[in-house]
Amino acid sequence: MSHVPGLRSPYAQVGRLVYFGRILDKIRLHAVGQLPAEYVANLGDSQPGMFDTRCCRFLGVSHAELTARTLQGGSDAEILAWAHAYGTPRTDEECEVWNGFMIKRGWRDAATARLRQRIAEYKLESKPIQTFFDFIDFDEGRDPVAARAWELRPPLVVLIMGVSGSGKTTIGSKLAVELGWSFRDADDFHPPANIAKMSAGLPLTDEDRAPWLAAIRAHIDTCLARGENAVVTCSALKESYRQAVISEPARVKLIYLHGDFALLLQRLNQRQGHFMKEGMLRSQFDALEPPRDALTLDIAQPPEKLVADIRAALADL
Repeated sequence: MSHVPGLRSPYAQVGRLVYFGRILDKIRLHAVGQLPAEYVANLGDSQPGMFDTRCCRFLGVSHAELTARTLQGGSDAEILAWAHAYGTPRTDEECEVWNGFMIKRGWRDAATARLRQRIAEYKLESKPIQTFFDFIDFDEGRDPVAARAWELRPPLVVLIMGVSGSGKTTIGSKLAVELGWSFRDADDFHPPANIAKMSAGLPLTDEDRAPWLAAIRAHIDTCLARGENAVVTCSALKESYRQAVISEPARVKLIYLHGDFALLLQRLNQRQGHFMKEGMLRSQFDALEPPRDALTLDIAQPPEKLVADIRAALADL
């Protein structure tokens, strides 16, 4: 199975629990007809041993009740609070034990043979899979080993900044693929009026940028709230822009792609159909306030080297 938009890793935590966010995603996707057919067969709590069943029984609520509450709306945290109040109250220790069981399912236990069978069926023998959580992640295009997902660290967003032509999209997309994280490019968040203005060779004002920066911030906050690791690009030229985008500095790793004007202009001249003009690039350089708290990388290096350097920095976090 390839990546399923809107379906997070089983390792992602909501409150004190792993997997809970994933079961909510499955409910929501199924309700709008966006859950792949092979997932639909495992919905519900009627099949002993399935993760949905285990999750519902641990919480003391039926899948039907959880579905009804989820579709009423509200945040993941609010739905979890409802489950704890309506179902079986669980202590921190009980949640820790349950998480440990779920994370290690398939590793030296009664489910190991079934896990080996699934790995062979899905032709994932080359992946370092030890548990069913690993299997799910690799099957859906994530890399739990690179992310050290079993450590249940808080989610992280990598924000790649720099002027136009610095390679934000290239580096960001390559990094996201290698890590199995989601990726969004800054241009995706511009309203049509901004695109039209830039296409005409006109630089944006801070007033123009305000809704763009707000949209990027909302996306980052959503990823963090969902327990999802993500890669996002944004020119983020000024300190005030970075403050507008980043609400939780401890959970956002800033990467600054630095290069000289001549190289960047050469790159832009080679790009087809992009709205950035030479005068706009010069205005970006004039506005640039280099960050003090970022990993700064020289864009003269090959993309593979830059991605490797970022991954090395993430490993130290």
